[in-house]
This record gives sequence, structure tokens and C-alpha cells, in this order.
Amino acid sequence: MRNRRFTGLAAGVAAAVVLGGAAIAVSGPAAGAAPTPAAATSGGVKFAYYDQWSIYGNAFYPKNLDTSGIANKLDFLVYDFENIDPTNLTCFEATKATSPDESNPNAGDGGGDSFADYQKSYTADISVDGVADTFNQPLVGTFNQLKKLKARHPNLKIVVSLGGWTYSKFFSDAAATASSRQRLVSSCIDMFIKGNLPVQGGFGGPGSAAGIFDGIDIDWEYVGAAGHTGNHFGPQDTANFTALLAEFRSQLNAYGSSVGRRMWLTAAVPSGQDKIAKIQTDRIGQYLDYANVMTYDMHGAWEAQGPTNHQAPLNNAPNDPMPPVPPGNGKYNIDAAITAWTTGSSAYGIPGGFPANKLTMGFPFYYRGWTGVAAGSNHGLYQAASGPAPARGISQVAGVAYYKELGGIVDNPSTTFFDPVTQAAYFYNGTEFWTGDSPQSIQAKADYLHCKGLGGAMMFSLLDLDPGTTLLNKVVTAVNGSAPGCTPTSPPPTTTPPPTTTPPPTTTPPPTTTPPGGCSAPAWNAATAYNGGAVVSFNGHTWLAKWWTQGDTPGNNGQGVWTDQGPCGPTTPPPPGTCTVPPWSAANAYTGGQQVSFNGHKWQAKWWTQGDTPGNNAQNVWTDLGTCTS
Repeated sequence: MRNRRFTGLAAGVAAAVVLGGAAIAVSGPAAGAAPTPAAATSGGVKFAYYDQWSIYGNAFYPKNLDTSGIANKLDFLVYDFENIDPTNLTCFEATKATSPDESNPNAGDGGGDSFADYQKSYTADISVDGVADTFNQPLVGTFNQLKKLKARHPNLKIVVSLGGWTYSKFFSDAAATASSRQRLVSSCIDMFIKGNLPVQGGFGGPGSAAGIFDGIDIDWEYVGAAGHTGNHFGPQDTANFTALLAEFRSQLNAYGSSVGRRMWLTAAVPSGQDKIAKIQTDRIGQYLDYANVMTYDMHGAWEAQGPTNHQAPLNNAPNDPMPPVPPGNGKYNIDAAITAWTTGSSAYGIPGGFPANKLTMGFPFYYRGWTGVAAGSNHGLYQAASGPAPARGISQVAGVAYYKELGGIVDNPSTTFFDPVTQAAYFYNGTEFWTGDSPQSIQAKADYLHCKGLGGAMMFSLLDLDPGTTLLNKVVTAVNGSAPGCTPTSPPPTTTPPPTTTPPPTTTPPPTTTPPGGCSAPAWNAATAYNGGAVVSFNGHTWLAKWWTQGDTPGNNGQGVWTDQGPCGPTTPPPPGTCTVPPWSAANAYTGGQQVSFNGHKWQAKWWTQGDTPGNNAQNVWTDLGTCTS
């Protein structure tokens, strides 16, 4: 994720610093068969980041989230970023500026902005509820405004993010031992969840910020790999990251149980194959509610002389000039990242196995650009440059600009282009080349995430938006919809079933044939790709897929993707209205694909949910499968 005040790069690909990527790969059909459309999901969760520094030169306050309608369109608001104390290796609060020098190894040491968090007084005109702060309040600042925002939008969940580009230096140290992990986690929960802020400037104190945050977001850039100059990292980070998430999950659950609240744990995770390889993708899903994949910053003006390239290409392009990512031959793109997280990549030693319905795809609201770019044969794409595009007045960093700073370019049809191969948008005005999203590329990515069964979208960041919230509106609309159809792309080698496993046509039972053992569900087939919610029969039992799968034998797979629904029932259906799936319970947590009964109907969850009543919830998480008949 971009560092605070936008002074650094979220990912320097040329320097092997990369962000984002996640999802799932839909494999192709058995050898010799024509591609068949895969079932698409619809809807999805919406995350968006609100930057700590938004209140300064931009005067973008939490009130704007209310008056613009943003808060009503989100499920999660992520407040970024908090830091780790370099000495105590704990969460802390301080007011100390960071250095904008990317080569400074101590740029973020001890940095923080407790003034913004809980010491800035708000006048009535910029306060969420129109009420000015008073001198004797224990809590003011953004924290108090977020508290007011939650009061107006009770369904909005707010989590606090720890780390980011500039504040990830000491993650490795804090995660190194069981005692250091326990100390970090307990300090973060005490300060930001229990709200025991240190008294500074006359504000704070025990419980002063209690109830504001619903959980914690971990943004470690990067696990076992270089990030900002000076960051501590090593091979031990791989296992320690998993252990750190386990500790956060354990302590958050314990606290949540004590107060009767659901506490959330999320993480921003990378998209580069070389970074994903440092994470136990098949283990961390059990601790996280969502992993927000930073599917952007794959290219930018840190590659000062070019060639220009897309910062968030959905697909690989044969003519992409990027050198392959060692030790394999892959290049950075969203599809490669999604495949790595869910299915795995043998070339990079990535096991995959992360549940697709817990992954969100990242959408950047900012652009990366070059100047001195010749048109070439394709409006500046893959061309040399003279350097980063000039800094704009608000973002103030060469090579980077917010959407709201590029009026006349990113909102101008004459300078907007779309690459049909990578499904990425780019912008060229004859001199400057900018890479980022357009409505067309947003729709393409939303269709992809629906076809892959992903959990939803993450947006970074709200500060970058224009007053009309153009990009956010498009992301929300696209994610709330569904893909028109999903045609599998060529399957990766590791997921293509060998020809010998393809059953001969004569042995494939016709659809009207009831599988042996009285099972009415189709028989499981190792060569078939199943989406979450699919039901099959195997060994006389009915099985429900939790997420996308292919080749995982029901009852005998390490990922636990199949849920045993019990022995196959009688072939004679029960009377209408008889529900045999478990009844819905407000106290239970359900994952995407799980089925329940409620009010005589059968319902299927689209993604993780708890407490959302089937047929009566704003997020529309439950799909009505009709009157119960089985």
C-alpha cells in the first residue's frame, strides 16, 4: 500500500518491490472439449481505505464520507496507518513526521500522527453530525469523527490498519517470537479496540476510543522480502507471519467473546509472484476474514525511462516488455496473482489454497505516469520515457496523481484507451502516459472477480476521488452486479488434468441418469471445475463445495473444500416445504456456498456472513433457492 502522504511507492517493480494480486483460476475443460461457461457469482463485499492524512491539504474529512454517500456504499472502512514502536515493538501513538526520502532507512521510525487521530478539534461545519468539539471532551480528532460516522451508519465496519509502505520496518522483529507476538497483539487490541489511548494534548485516557474499531488490518510490506529501504526481513518471516495472524485471531476472538461483538481480522497482501511465495497461502486463510490483494503498482515511474506499462493489467500480454520474474517465466498481472493465491504456482513454489471467497481485488483510485513519451504504434504504450510525469499540486509526487488531479485526461474520451489483451485502461495526451482504471477496465475486473468467485473489492484510497466519486460509484455498481458469462481461459499446466483421466464419452452418464446409491446430485468428477456452492455425490454421500475446486476428492483433500452433507437421501423427494438443510441461526458464521433453511425456503450464502437475515438484509448476501423440497 502506498506510504503515508504519498511520498513513496507502494511497489517498485524494478527494485523487486511489488503489491497486490489475488483470486482464483477457473481451469479449462477436459482435453479435447470445447470451453464451457462457468457459473458466475454476483455481489461482493466493498472495502475502502481512508488515509490518516486526508484531513490536511485535501480537507477531506469523515463528514465527506457521509455527505457524498460513500459510507452507505461500503461494508468496511479501513483507517490507515498506525505504526510499530521501534523499541518496545508494540502499537503506540505519537506525533512525529516521517521522512519523504525513499533512501532513508529510518524514514518511518517512531512516526505517527496522534494529533490527527484524537487531538484535532473539529468545528461544526466539518463535523459529521454538525456539532463542534468542546474543550473538555476526552476524545476529538478523526477517531471521534469515525465514532459519529458509525452512529449514522451502524452497518459500516471500521478497522484500523497497521503498517503500510513506510511503517513495515519492525514487523519482522515484532513477529519473531511467541512472546513478542503476544506483546504486539495485546498492545494493539488494548489501544485501538479497547480504546485505551495514551493521554496526549489533554485528550485520550482509559476507554476513550472504545467501540470505534471493529477489527485490525495487517499491511506488512513485505513478508520475507524487501520493501522500503531499511526494512527488516528474513526467511523466518514466512512462518512468523502465519503465527502472528494466529495470535491476532486468538486475542480478537477472546475479546469479542467477552463483549459480545464480532471482531474482524483482515490483511493487505501482495500480488507479485516473488512476494506471494514468501507467504503460506494454504494456511493463513483460517485466521483471516478477508485478504485484500493489492492488484496494482505493478509498474510505475520508478522505471523512470520506461518502457511505459500498465500498473494493473488483468491478463498477460505476449508483447509485455517486462523481464520475467525469477525463478519462473511469469510476469506481473492480476490473473497470475489470483491463480497463485488460490490454485498455486509450482514455478514459484506457491501452494495456493487460499479461499477465493475471502479474497478481494484491489482497485486503485490514483494513476502512475511518465512524460516525454512518443506515441509509437499504440498511443504511448510500451514506449520509452524521459522521466516521471510532473508532480501535481495535491499529491506532490512526480509520477503519481490522484483521479481528481487529472481532469481533462482520465475523464476525456479522446485521451482514454483500452488494451483488449490485458483488459487495462491507459491515458495518453501526446506527451504524458498515465496508467490506472477507467469505467471499462473496472467492469472487466469486476466480471473477472465474479467469475473467479472472489469475495469482492478493495479500493485505495478515498482521498483520491473527485467530488462526484466517479471511480467508486463504478466499482460499487460493477461489484454489486454479476458477470454476463464466464468462459474459462487456458488452464495452468498444474491444473490441467492428464488426458488419461478424461472419461470416455460412453462412460459418462447422461444428465437424466441418477447416480448409484440413490444420490440425486451429479457424481463428482476429477476433471470438472466446481464453484463454491456446487453439490455432488461421491461414495454414497452428498458433498457441498465451499469454494472453487478441481481435482480435490471429497472427504480426502487437505484444503477441506468439500463439506459432507451426509448419506444420499431417498430418491423420492420429501413433501414441499420440508427443509432438510440446517436452519439459519443469527449466531452462526456462514461462508460462501453454505445453505440454510428459513421461513420454508432454502438459502445459499454468497460470501461470509453472520447475523444477516435471509431475505431481509441490505447486503443481499443470501440467494433464495426457492421453497424447500429437500
